[in-house]
Amino acid sequence: MKIAVISEVSARHRNTDILDALKQCGIDALNVGMTAEGDDVELTYIHTGFMAGALLDMGIVDFVIGGCGTGQGFLNSAMQYPGILCGLIQEPLDAFLFSQINAGNCVSLALNKGYGWAGELNLTYIFEKLFAGKAGAGFPAHRSMSQAESRKVLSGVSQAAHKPFGEIVNELDPVIVKTALSHKPFYDLIEKRRFKHFTSFVEDMK
Repeated sequence: MKIAVISEVSARHRNTDILDALKQCGIDALNVGMTAEGDDVELTYIHTGFMAGALLDMGIVDFVIGGCGTGQGFLNSAMQYPGILCGLIQEPLDAFLFSQINAGNCVSLALNKGYGWAGELNLTYIFEKLFAGKAGAGFPAHRSMSQAESRKVLSGVSQAAHKPFGEIVNELDPVIVKTALSHKPFYDLIEKRRFKHFTSFVEDMK
């Protein structure tokens, strides 16, 4: 599974905590968003939600870990894009149930509100539960078939309720796209694969 971490400006100082917690669980991730220092571009949850949508839609990654101060902003931003099923995760039990019942491809973390003492330890426990076992196994077990059917229906709802991603890119405020592409780790992933959705934007950036 390819995993991306996309941090935005209000929680950039938690980026190292997220990466360290993932490593404690034996997981290496692409660090695509903001870091604790050295970033020239300021990414809000508007940009990181778009970036999550792009990376998942184009199959560059299978799972995105994002968030913001409360987790609500990134959650709502990411869910505007097709094929994203994002959960707000604040504790390990949330992570376990989201994985087993919803089997989503994106999570949003509250990285300022309630973070508190030992917040980095809570992240480790969250990731342990999020990536333990097979996603979508169901909980409780006797509800697994019903939950799987609901996931299938919801996937269809997402397809029906959204335009194709290429159309979204063309109709978005170009400032959102250009700001995201101005962040080098994201630009490098897009430019390397020469995805047609971004051809005109990449040419403008050169």
